[in-house]
Amino acid sequence: MSTTEGAKPRLTVLGTGYLGATHAICMAVLGFEVLGMDVDEAKIETLRSGRVPFYEPGLPEMLQKALESGRLRFTTSYEEVAEFGDVHFVCVGTPQRKGSTAADMSYVDAVVSGLAPHLDRRALIVGKSTVPVGTAARLTSLVQSLAPAGTDIELAWNPEFLREGFAVEDTMRPDRLVFGVASDWARERLSAAFAPMLAADVPLVVTDLPTAELVKVSANSFLATKISFINAMAEVCEATGADVQDLAAALAYDNRIGGRFLRPGLGFGGGCLPKDIRAYIHRAEELGVGQAVSFLREVDAINLRRRARTVDLIRAQAGGSLAGVTVCALGAAFKPNSDDIRDAPALDVARLLQEEGAIVRVYDPQAMDNARRVYPDLHYASSVAEAAAGAQVVALLTEWDHFREIDPVWLGELVAKKAIVDGRHALDQFAWREAGWDYKALGRT
Repeated sequence: MSTTEGAKPRLTVLGTGYLGATHAICMAVLGFEVLGMDVDEAKIETLRSGRVPFYEPGLPEMLQKALESGRLRFTTSYEEVAEFGDVHFVCVGTPQRKGSTAADMSYVDAVVSGLAPHLDRRALIVGKSTVPVGTAARLTSLVQSLAPAGTDIELAWNPEFLREGFAVEDTMRPDRLVFGVASDWARERLSAAFAPMLAADVPLVVTDLPTAELVKVSANSFLATKISFINAMAEVCEATGADVQDLAAALAYDNRIGGRFLRPGLGFGGGCLPKDIRAYIHRAEELGVGQAVSFLREVDAINLRRRARTVDLIRAQAGGSLAGVTVCALGAAFKPNSDDIRDAPALDVARLLQEEGAIVRVYDPQAMDNARRVYPDLHYASSVAEAAAGAQVVALLTEWDHFREIDPVWLGELVAKKAIVDGRHALDQFAWREAGWDYKALGRT
């Protein structure tokens, strides 16, 4: 069954990971009939039972609401997806390819190849995954060659801009929408699928397919550059005795620069920024314009150096050697309000500390299970107090509010030595120093 062209379209979401599950749940709450699909039967059963298989504030409540409305269902069948949907959103991952900096397109290709043979009527496939420019054109040819409906199947691209920890807000009230389309019909279908946002005057950019594919990776590259810039300035501050926090505050008053993402510290990680800038460089080189984005190599290098420099600072706080030193590592997730440990700077630092002989006790409010699976050799604590007991150095590596609010006097009674490295510039240095702590942070004296 399908809806008529002028009616509210039925939506399907292929891939129920972080992006896909969030999109499916929120669109159902907004009033659409939605069918989520994944080949992972365990993940589908988890969602059907009303549980979200990852940590995201507010999403479990939204899932319950969507299921109770009757507008959200889940399946493992491509055939059911094709029969149900008018607009099919592709939301699978594009991780970094093993042994390469290129994006791994195998999940996107598998989903499109699995769906296409069942498409026997006019429909729109909409990519939301972050992909190399040129992907939509390639997939259009693939789909139209496999689908019984042939050229009645069109491709569009609608990049996502979700921030982990704010995914519900970013889906329901995005700061902009981008439609990459090849026809007026595709634009009309996308407009119908995002009607609630457009009615709320969310800014819309309608463009061609290649431009839409470039938007997300360009945005991430710009943000990564801004973060790495202030961290490069932190290195200069360390060499000159300047204070990078004061420097950042002064720069932020310039409205051409602004203060967002101009925060020094351990640097960025996660499943998007690191792999996206590497894939961007790779694709630019394939297109013969690698020199145009060669600066992103240094952006990546600056970011990775922050991890080694943080270890240097922790080693210095330990007296020059980490052998046998107990380190309390506060944080495992790549950012607060998330259980995502992909390319997490916090765990990379913990691993490097352990390699130098430190006894590292890790605590994170949400990411412990994920961290244990990937780094089983680290020591894990069940609380801040357990992680800190007898520690010779405390390292704040993920800026959870839970850690920002720690009483330095209380913590000082638990540790063997009041030495702390604030890897995220998240603490009040004056309060900690007043409580007798030797406080250090990158780019500060």
